[in-house]
Amino acid sequence: MARTSPLMIQVATGDPRPIGRQIVDAVRMKIATGELAPGAQLPSVRGLAQQLAINPNTVAKAYAELTTEGWLEARQGMGLYVATPRQRLSDHERERRLDDAIGRFVNDVIPLGFAPDEVESRVARELQQHAPRKRA
Repeated sequence: MARTSPLMIQVATGDPRPIGRQIVDAVRMKIATGELAPGAQLPSVRGLAQQLAINPNTVAKAYAELTTEGWLEARQGMGLYVATPRQRLSDHERERRLDDAIGRFVNDVIPLGFAPDEVESRVARELQQHAPRKRA
């Protein structure tokens, strides 16, 4: 049986998000950007827990959430794999979440006093860096 390579994510104790949320967010980002391709096998719960030096229950809950949302699929006796892409949320829900995220972002950024064009430039650059990578 092929061995899985480590999942290159980090968790930070200083991050305000719980560790499980950090794992979910990191795996989602790796899938969304193409760094984790459909069909890629993820480390076992114990393997990732050892790699990150955290409780296996935290990893199990994060994996369960990702599976429920359709990002991962469990293959009986084989482990967890990145699921085939599909639209996971309705168009309405996607729009609602985008509006919420933009609202939070604007509330955080306005008090910093940057010019709108500087903010737009930085956001565009960041989005470009995280755009899905094409695979050969």
